[in-house]
Amino acid sequence: MNTMSYKGYIGSVEYSEKDQVFFGKVEGINGLVNFEGESVKELTAAFHEAVDDYLAYCNDEGIEPDKCYTGNLNVRLTPTIHRQIAILAKQAGMSINAYIKKAMEEKVKVASIL
Repeated sequence: MNTMSYKGYIGSVEYSEKDQVFFGKVEGINGLVNFEGESVKELTAAFHEAVDDYLAYCNDEGIEPDKCYTGNLNVRLTPTIHRQIAILAKQAGMSINAYIKKAMEEKVKVASIL
């Protein structure tokens, strides 16, 4: 899936060949906000307008715009990967949870630098 970003928000991007229009939705929010355009320029402008309107609405209504996450994540792995992680965690003197948490923090830190 293609995405675009604006003010820290991500918009999904898809294309409908039938309707000949680009469309998407703002991800990671406490609502459903869609946008569309017939060109990349129109789509970008519509995405920016959708984010700005959503943030203004949330401000006016006293609503938290960002989706709440619990911090709990269920990850499905193959048994082989699960075993390898268990061994690596044990060698590092960590629990599997702590090992995976550290690996994800490092990955996110590297991705945010790019």
